[in-house]
Amino acid sequence: MTEKKEECCCCHKTKERSKQEYNDLIHRLNRIEGQIRGIRGMVEKDAYCTDILTQVAAANAALNSFNKVLLANHIKTCVTRDIKEGKEETVDELVSTLQKLMK
Repeated sequence: MTEKKEECCCCHKTKERSKQEYNDLIHRLNRIEGQIRGIRGMVEKDAYCTDILTQVAAANAALNSFNKVLLANHIKTCVTRDIKEGKEETVDELVSTLQKLMK
């Protein structure tokens, strides 16, 4: 799990994930994507509002679960490594990220 200093479209850092972590995250995202497509289909078929809201709540719960898994992996790998290397600014970055997640 090495971190590269390459540029990407949306961030300044990248992370190589284990095959297991990658597969778990992609599986979760695929399920969430399916839920969102299902919600769209419900709207297109004029489904009852509370039925749609129930599915939206399930999609929100799935996204929150995804965030928890990703955050735990981040703390166990990136944050822990950076602290060991004396990069204390990573703690500030983590605090900022947590504040965004708790809005």
